[in-house]
Amino acid sequence: MTKSLAFNFIFSSAIVGIYSPESLGSDDRIETIEIYAQKRAQTIDEVSIAVSHVTGQEITIRGVKDATELGHFVANMKISQNAAEGTPPAVNIRGVGLIDYNTANTSSVAMYIDGASVGSANNQLVDLFDIEQIEVLKGPQGTLFGRNSTGGAILIRSARPDAGSYGYITGGVGTDDWQKLQGMYNHAVDEESAIRLAFSHTKYEYTSYNLFEPSPEAGLEQNNARLSYLGEWDSVSVYLKAHYSHWNGIVQPVGSIGIYSDPVNQVKCSASLASQGKCVDSFGFNDGSDDFWAVSVNNDSPHNSIGKGWTAEVDWQVTDTAQLVWVNAFSRLDREHAFNCDGSPAKLCEGNMGLKAELLNNELRYQVQLGEDYLTTGLFLLEERLYQDNNNDLGRDLRGTPFGANSAKFYYDNDIKSKVTALFAQYEWQWLPLTRITAGLRYSDESVEYDSVSNINVVVDQTMTEGVLLPFYHVVGKNDDDGFSGKVAINYQLAANKMLYYSFANGNKSGGYNGGYLSSPEQAKEADYGPESLNAHELGAKVTLPDVNLKLNGAIFYYDYQDQQVFMNQPATAPGAPPIQLLENVAASTIYGAELDLEYDISNTMVIKVGVGYIPHAEFENYTDPLGVTLSDKRLPFTSEININAQLSYEYTIGHSVLTSSLGVDYQSEYYFDQNQSEYAMQSGYALWHFNTLYRYEDWQANLWAKNLFDQEYSHLKFDLSQFLGMLEDFKGEGRRIGVDFTYRF
Repeated sequence: MTKSLAFNFIFSSAIVGIYSPESLGSDDRIETIEIYAQKRAQTIDEVSIAVSHVTGQEITIRGVKDATELGHFVANMKISQNAAEGTPPAVNIRGVGLIDYNTANTSSVAMYIDGASVGSANNQLVDLFDIEQIEVLKGPQGTLFGRNSTGGAILIRSARPDAGSYGYITGGVGTDDWQKLQGMYNHAVDEESAIRLAFSHTKYEYTSYNLFEPSPEAGLEQNNARLSYLGEWDSVSVYLKAHYSHWNGIVQPVGSIGIYSDPVNQVKCSASLASQGKCVDSFGFNDGSDDFWAVSVNNDSPHNSIGKGWTAEVDWQVTDTAQLVWVNAFSRLDREHAFNCDGSPAKLCEGNMGLKAELLNNELRYQVQLGEDYLTTGLFLLEERLYQDNNNDLGRDLRGTPFGANSAKFYYDNDIKSKVTALFAQYEWQWLPLTRITAGLRYSDESVEYDSVSNINVVVDQTMTEGVLLPFYHVVGKNDDDGFSGKVAINYQLAANKMLYYSFANGNKSGGYNGGYLSSPEQAKEADYGPESLNAHELGAKVTLPDVNLKLNGAIFYYDYQDQQVFMNQPATAPGAPPIQLLENVAASTIYGAELDLEYDISNTMVIKVGVGYIPHAEFENYTDPLGVTLSDKRLPFTSEININAQLSYEYTIGHSVLTSSLGVDYQSEYYFDQNQSEYAMQSGYALWHFNTLYRYEDWQANLWAKNLFDQEYSHLKFDLSQFLGMLEDFKGEGRRIGVDFTYRF
């Protein structure tokens, strides 16, 4: 066994120990957290970045299934589902995030899995199983993680192969037909190498339910597998990973929030009554139930996605202080996702989002320790191709009636190719014994080529409701963009375990082509958009007080947001016509706020963790959109003023067994779902409580967990179609779910 592979085994064991029930009772209760926020292993206390750290153990015991639930762990972070489960998530950190519902767009929060970029937002929806840790980096990370990281970056690290032959198998059941089967087996091939196989199977129904009996029962089945290899020799290490996923089922049925008390005379309800489900849409529909989780919708809407790919990392230790790292990754995602957007048994708004996405990226990195200084430099290459095969059928039931003038079925196919070339370097300079300066710069050159074709099916003869297919538009173009991003930071070590830092960082999100639903050739010609940029100032502190078992990490920040990309969902000028949807660069926004993470070991058996986020100001500056709607001083979507996550854990030893219980909460104050700041498209403040109790005896473990313990009513998204159908699509959140898992380790 080589020293390096043996060290990996020891480190992995230590990490498991830190977060296992037994660790609560250890004498050394303030652990050292190792992160990779600067492309190398460092402690969380020595980097000039606000970092939130989540362990694989925390994810497992709380019943987390995929990346959309990470926001419950991190202050000032929110992750919403764009168009029900199975579609790209909308990640928002400190008010910066994806505000678009098109599968061709790229998030302004980057995601890296095992050191490789996942590319567009399509690939940010990942199951979390057999995970070592997750890091959430806040603020622009343009130097080391490139364009499209203006809001931050999420780094997911899978558990890697290590020494020994061992494994585990976990089976679980829960409410709403929740079923889980997960497992892992690690095997040391020889003294230098090991393999690891992990799999996950989850099947469940949604916590919202459909009253419309002809529709099939809605739920999702997620199957995932990962095979990895790690070989470590004297100066070279090789990490290889192959992954496969297959998700299928019926998409989550959407609800309808009607806005009228009298649709004939266009008399609107108050927003309060509408949110209680007391109103009707333009056609007089209401689901007739007082149960928030109930919907009544024609929802024969299948979802099917297959993802596969590989990651390879080769690390050559050139000298004792220098290494050369090459990371290569490829992924392919094929997805079909049907949807119903009228939220009723009628056929007024239905469609399908078809996607094939292929991504290839390479990074070659040279890193060297120069005395007390450190240099990281590299070359990054990425190619991504998206094929979209989409359709949206509007007003199908109105065809052949006096109200069917606006009925049409849109077919829109896009071929979008992105290429990125980047050079980057970062130098960490120990200027004085207590002062360290970090400076970095990245140059990126990017091109986006698009070929968008649309046909439209319309009724030209009212006696022939099947309609005829006509050409609608064909737009071909290219969007080129290049520029610099960088960072300057200074760390000052006040004393042992006490550090202050200031950083200035800027980042850029790429321009592109909005290949979503476009209701006219004019919209299609204007659907490309330019890059956005963000300048960020941050002042932070990282303090550990081992004498009192207290750890504090805090930061205040100020953002100057320029040319921000915002999704425009505006009513059409013609009554009853579909809304106008564009992604545009608005003038500017200003964001400022603060956050604090606290961990306090109250005793050998009790630990409390608290994260607090506060964003008092996150508003558009002077701006009027192309349709004449003024956005000045309106709050950015998906941005709560206050959010808090907290957890109290307690351990009790019973002979040779250990019982650990945790109770926690994630609180979000009110926020809006779009930039129009409509009271109808607002989410009131809510708190989601979670609980788990874990019993472990020798090789056996049982874990009882609950999410949304008090069945809090909330929505992931309310999409405004009020001028079109007199309603808002209501994508319900996850109601109370309770489960129990049993694990055997061998």
